[in-house]
Amino acid sequence: MKNSFNTIIDSNTPVLVDFFAEWCGPCKTLAPILKQVKEALGDDVKIVKIDVDKNQTLASKYNVRGVPTLLLFKNNQQVWRESGVLQKNDIINVINTHK
Repeated sequence: MKNSFNTIIDSNTPVLVDFFAEWCGPCKTLAPILKQVKEALGDDVKIVKIDVDKNQTLASKYNVRGVPTLLLFKNNQQVWRESGVLQKNDIINVINTHK
C-alpha cells in the first residue's frame, strides 16, 4: 500500500485523501460531499479514500488521530489538512487554491 500511496500522491493534480472508518458517522456524512466535489471538479482532483482500520501504518505516518481527516497533496507534498466534515464549496475552494 505504501509504495502505491506514494505513487498516487506524487501527482501534479491535487490529490485529496480522505482518512475514514466504516464505523464513523461523520465519515458517512462526508462521503456524498466528496462525490459532489469530484463531480464538480472532474479531472482537476483525485480523491482517495483510506480506511484507517485497514491502513494503520499510513494513518499513523500522517498523525491521523480522528476521522474523518482530509489531507491534500500536490507533487508528493502535503499542502493542506483538516479534520471533520467540511462543506462542498469549502473543499472546492481549497483544491482550487492548489491547482
